[in-house]
Amino acid sequence: MIENKKKPNPIDIHVGSRIRLRRTMLGMSQEKLGEALGITFQQIQKYEKGTNRVGASRLQNISNILNVPVSFFFEDAPGDSSTGASGMAEASSSNYVVDFLSSSEGLQLNRAFVKIGDPKVRRKLVDLVKALAAEAEAE
Repeated sequence: MIENKKKPNPIDIHVGSRIRLRRTMLGMSQEKLGEALGITFQQIQKYEKGTNRVGASRLQNISNILNVPVSFFFEDAPGDSSTGASGMAEASSSNYVVDFLSSSEGLQLNRAFVKIGDPKVRRKLVDLVKALAAEAEAE
């Protein structure tokens, strides 16, 4: 039973991963986020791993700094009843997206894509990527 007390809560892990996702999407370092909150980057690391629980007021501050609503950190959280019967499928799908956006390639692609101002160009780029993916699957 002692092991359970040391194991991070799945919600804390999820909230931490969403903090990391948003921070990396903005290109912000752990150190910069820590400075804005008046804490060390090591504390940010502990939050992002779920080792330490983020208090309500600190989460509110983080949401302001990262420019997202507090609810962002709880989207697709484990045990979220709003996902309905297909919750497992949606959770694995959203985990894939989080993993992709947390990767170096995913971040670079996302940052470059949002800089494209013309919606038609973005649409054609999506079509190109789909065509390349279909071609790779056919091989």
